[in-house]
Amino acid sequence: MQEAHSPAPPPASTPAPTPVLVRMRAEDNVAIVGNDGGLPAGTALPGGLVLRERVPQAHKVALVDIPEGGAVTRYGVTIGHALRALTAGSWVHERLLRMPPARDLKDLPLATAPRPAMVPLDGHTFQGYRNPDGSVGTRNLLAVTTTVQCVAGVLDVAVERIRRDLLPKYPHVDGVVALEHAYGCGVAIDAPEAVIPIRTVRHLARNPNFGGEVMVLSLGCEKLQPERLLPPGSLPLRVETVHAAPASTPGTALPILSTPAPDSAPFPATEPADAAWSHVRLQDEHHVGFASMIDDILATAETHLKRLNTRRRETVPASELVLGVQCGGSDAFSGVTANPAVGVCADLLVRAGATVMFSETTEVRDAVETLTARCASPEVAQKMVAEMAWYDAYLARGEVDRSANTTPGNKAGGLSNIVEKAMGSVVKSGSMPIAAVLSPGERAATRGLIYAATPASDFICGTLQLAAGMNLHVFTTGRGTPYGLAECPVVKVATRSDLARRWHDLMDLNAGAVADGDCSVEVMGWRLFHLLLDVASGRRTWAEQHRLHNALVLFNPAPVT
Repeated sequence: MQEAHSPAPPPASTPAPTPVLVRMRAEDNVAIVGNDGGLPAGTALPGGLVLRERVPQAHKVALVDIPEGGAVTRYGVTIGHALRALTAGSWVHERLLRMPPARDLKDLPLATAPRPAMVPLDGHTFQGYRNPDGSVGTRNLLAVTTTVQCVAGVLDVAVERIRRDLLPKYPHVDGVVALEHAYGCGVAIDAPEAVIPIRTVRHLARNPNFGGEVMVLSLGCEKLQPERLLPPGSLPLRVETVHAAPASTPGTALPILSTPAPDSAPFPATEPADAAWSHVRLQDEHHVGFASMIDDILATAETHLKRLNTRRRETVPASELVLGVQCGGSDAFSGVTANPAVGVCADLLVRAGATVMFSETTEVRDAVETLTARCASPEVAQKMVAEMAWYDAYLARGEVDRSANTTPGNKAGGLSNIVEKAMGSVVKSGSMPIAAVLSPGERAATRGLIYAATPASDFICGTLQLAAGMNLHVFTTGRGTPYGLAECPVVKVATRSDLARRWHDLMDLNAGAVADGDCSVEVMGWRLFHLLLDVASGRRTWAEQHRLHNALVLFNPAPVT
C-alpha cells in the first residue's frame, strides 16, 4: 500500500535583490551594476530610475538621457561618445560608443602635480634572503639561464632530474627554474631593437630571487653567444673557475669578469664582487651522448645548490621589497575594488621605502597627462613621454592602435574600450610621485614608484618586471586567470566576491568585499600590505601550491630572419 503524501507547499518567492549601482565620480553620467548576475528589466533603481532592459553585472547604466554624439563619462573622463541617443535606464556597452582619440603627447604637464604628504612608514619587516649585491630575495631559487630555445628540451629533462635527485639533498633551496625563451638564433641580433630581448635575458639572470648564482646553458652555434649575453662588466660578479662535469668528463673553466656595466646598476649602488657564474655548452666535444649533457648540467647545478643551501632567511625592512603590479582578465570592477586597493598598498610600500613598479603601456596611455604631471622631475616626465611615443610608433608599424588591447573578456566584464580600461588600470599606481621610468628590459636602479614600460600582455609584462628586479608580484583579475610565475610569488586579487567564491583555491585575496560594503578600499589596501609581507617571508600563494607557472615571454620588436 502506498503511503499518502501531503502536497508540497509552494516554494517561497525569492525577494528581489536590492539594486547596487557603483558611480565613481559625481559628474559621471553612467554607473555600473554591482549585483551578482546583473539586474532584470523593470528594476527600480535608487533615485526612481527604472531599468529599460536587463543589464549584466559590472555593465553600465545610463543615469540620464544622453543625446547622440553626447559624452559618456566615467571616472570623471569621457570614455566615449554615444552613437545614438541613450535613454536613462538603458544598458550602455561598447557597441553604442565611439572611442575618443588618444591624447596628443605634445604640451603635457611635466612634474606639475602637487606632492602628497610623504609620511614615513617605519617598523614593518619581512623574512628575506640577502644577496651579495645588496638586493633581497623573497625566494631562494636556482635559475638556469638559456641563450637559445634550442636547449630547452635538454634543460627540461635536466630540471626534472635536479628536482628529483638533487633538491632533496638541499632542503633550504626552494626550487629550480629554467629561464627558457624563444630567442637567441634566427633573429636580427644586430638590429637596434634587439637590445630589448638581450638585456631582458641578461637582467633576468640577476633577479634577487636567484641569490646571485648565475648558471648559463648554451648550444654553441647560436647568435646570442654567452659572451654577448653576459659580456665583461655586465654582471657585478666575480666569476669563479667552475669545473661543471663529473670527474670522468672534462669541465669548462671560465674567465674572471670585471666591473659592472653602467646599465646594470642595481640598488644599492655598491656591490661586492663575490659570487660565481658557470656555463655548460652542449656542443662541446666532451659531450658524448645525451647522458653526458645531463650529467654536466647536474654537476654544475650542484655547485650552485651547495651555496644556495647555506642561505637563511633573516629579518629585513619592508624597504627591500620590489613589487610589480599588474592586472589581467580585467572587468569593470577592477577599477572599483582591487586596483584602488593595490594603489593604497603601493602608497604604503613607497612610504616604507620599498620599490613599486607599474607597467602596461597601452593600459596607461590614456592617463598620460596625469602620469607626466606626477613625475618627480621634468626629466622623468620626458622619459615617460618618450616611452609612450615609442609605443605609439610600434603599434602604428603593425597597423593597429591602442584599441586592440581590449579583449572579448574585458568587454563581457563591462569594459567598453581601452579608455575606460585605462582609467581603472592606472589607479594601481597609487598617488606617489613617479621616481623613474624604465625602458623594456632595463633594471631598476631607484627606489620608490617606478613606471616600467612593457606591453600589456600578462606574460611579457611579468617577464619584463622580473628583469627589472621584481621579487614579489600582485596580479588583479575580475574575469579570472590562473596566471603564475615560477620565478617569483604571485599574489592574486579578485575584483568580485563571486569570482573569489568560485575560484576559492586560486585567489589569494577577495577585494570584492569593497563592493559588498564589508570594508573600505583603505582597509583592503592594508590587508594586501600585510599579506605581501607574509608571502615575502615564505607563505606560499595558491599559484605556488598548485605549481601554476606561465612561461617567460620576451618582448622582441626586432625582425626575425
